[in-house]
Amino acid sequence: MRLLLELVLSGIMVGSIYALVALGWTVIYKCSGVLNLAMGELTLIGAYVCLTYYQWGFPFPVALVATLITGFILGLVTERLFLRRMIGEPILSIIMITAGLSFFFRAVVGFVWGTDTVVFTPPVFPQEPLRFFGMVFGQVYLWSFAAAILLLLVFVWFFARSRWGLAMQATADDETAALSLGVSAKWVYALAWAIAFMAAGVGGTLLGNINGLNISVGYLGLLVLPAVVLGGLNSVPGAIVGGIAIGVLQNLSDVYIGPLTQGGVKEIAPFVFMIGVLLIRPYGLWGWVRIERV
Repeated sequence: MRLLLELVLSGIMVGSIYALVALGWTVIYKCSGVLNLAMGELTLIGAYVCLTYYQWGFPFPVALVATLITGFILGLVTERLFLRRMIGEPILSIIMITAGLSFFFRAVVGFVWGTDTVVFTPPVFPQEPLRFFGMVFGQVYLWSFAAAILLLLVFVWFFARSRWGLAMQATADDETAALSLGVSAKWVYALAWAIAFMAAGVGGTLLGNINGLNISVGYLGLLVLPAVVLGGLNSVPGAIVGGIAIGVLQNLSDVYIGPLTQGGVKEIAPFVFMIGVLLIRPYGLWGWVRIERV
């Protein structure tokens, strides 16, 4: 029971970081109906940008804020250069653009920062583990969990209370009605990409502090897709719950099923779970069910 509780709690901590990245998937899909296949590379770029600021001597909290600002700018630039002219084009064409962006961004990361594994030096978080009732947790998990929850609360407040957050929701619900009320769809789409860059960048930074940082961190963006599908592609609360659920599922499958196989269960389990969810609820737990009548 103690082991089970430790696995669940550590899964929740990592899952909160997944939830941040899942939020980036959801925001873009919610506003434009586009499945952003470059999400992993957005995670990768943000992590390396934060590492660069940290190596320049910025305190980590300042480096994290600078990463958010840089991500916001990169999101606006990416939308303006590559996606603005695709407004009104078939969704499949835009999805293929994001697939091309994923290869482009990965190449840029390899060219600028290389492919070797790097770590935050000196370590951002204390290395001494904390013990609670016989359970052991690394402080990096606890501090990453706190940072992820704080940012998730900020993003949720933004969508629920701010003017632009409400404009994004209005555009997602009914674009024509939002345009008639004076909402700029172009700015909403640009803001969606900016938020996706910000959320993914912070998520990648926190994951990089846990496991080290290399080009494979981009794979985690794809690993978060089952979390997005579980919650519903257009549901912000669903992305948060889905991310936490996938974090717990990974831990449990790795410990209880992993010894019975040749390994790799931790990476496969979320996708098996995703297939099961799609078979039962194609729109996820909180996704919008679209009814088409002909």
